Amino acid sequence: MILKLIRFILGRLIIFLNFVFSPRKMKRTTDKQNKVNKACEKLSLYQFYRCPFCVRVRRMMTRLNLNIVCLDVKKSKKHEADLIAGGGKRKVPCLRIEEDDKVTWMYESVAINEYLSKRFGN
Repeated sequence: MILKLIRFILGRLIIFLNFVFSPRKMKRTTDKQNKVNKACEKLSLYQFYRCPFCVRVRRMMTRLNLNIVCLDVKKSKKHEADLIAGGGKRKVPCLRIEEDDKVTWMYESVAINEYLSKRFGN
């Protein structure tokens, strides 16, 4: 009971602080941003809205100005089932990457942020 209350309060606090201290978006030319947007169509983030590790990845997505679809596993049994079937476990954050007719499921916020930075950063 107390643990649930602590998680609830911390989750709300993390979301509030993320809103207040939102990162600035990377500026790109329209042509470059369109190419990035096209590449992001092959990516999707399986996440929980209040998870601090998921917030970390979403902040990187904001910073890099990435339009990646976020799928909340807690709110949708379909998204949960897709995550377990594809990635093998119910763990978030998880980035689904489609490249060359191959699907990769990447877990861990640090690994995801490194991948996004290398692929879409300066």
